[in-house]
Amino acid sequence: MAEQEHHRPGLSRRRLLRGSTLIGAAGLGLTAAARMADHSASAAPKPAPSYPPLHWIPASPANYTVSNRPTAYPLDFVVIHVTQATFPNTMKIFKDPSSKVSAHYAIASADGYIGQFVREKDVAWHAGNWNHNTRSIGIEHEGWVDKPEYFTDALYRASATLTAAICDRYSIPKTRSRIIGHVEVPGTDHTDPGRYWDWNRYMRLVNAA
Repeated sequence: MAEQEHHRPGLSRRRLLRGSTLIGAAGLGLTAAARMADHSASAAPKPAPSYPPLHWIPASPANYTVSNRPTAYPLDFVVIHVTQATFPNTMKIFKDPSSKVSAHYAIASADGYIGQFVREKDVAWHAGNWNHNTRSIGIEHEGWVDKPEYFTDALYRASATLTAAICDRYSIPKTRSRIIGHVEVPGTDHTDPGRYWDWNRYMRLVNAA
């Protein structure tokens, strides 16, 4: 659970981001839409990054800090999370002003549907570390750390395309030192994305996108 510098929410992200157990990605059935009704040395201008389709689902303003990044803070990390909840439950949590948690994006398991909950210029409360919050984009992935069936090809590909576009936009190196798991944030007590997350596969997809 992320915290503001002057705000210390009392509820843990782990407690908030947990949903009822499902039977796995193969049994999800409906798509998310249906369920919801290293820096470049080149001086030449770069083409605009190609983002995958995004769906704006604004988080409650009580769950993030309005900012003007990258002017206010440099952006140099992407943080990979796993929700420990269904996509619809994650959406409800981010829209609930009492939850005090958010991420910039969340990706559905079954079809790679991407919801954007916080604008990249603003500081989402996702990392549990204020310094990393200010310097990163947080991406949640529907599923549980101990259920690898949620890490579908659609989820990996959508996430990799999104991460590649973010890295291109802000000149973040596409390396494991800059694309990190929540478990790698200093001071965290989280383990996501967990041992079933295939980092080798993910980084290949990011660099190929």
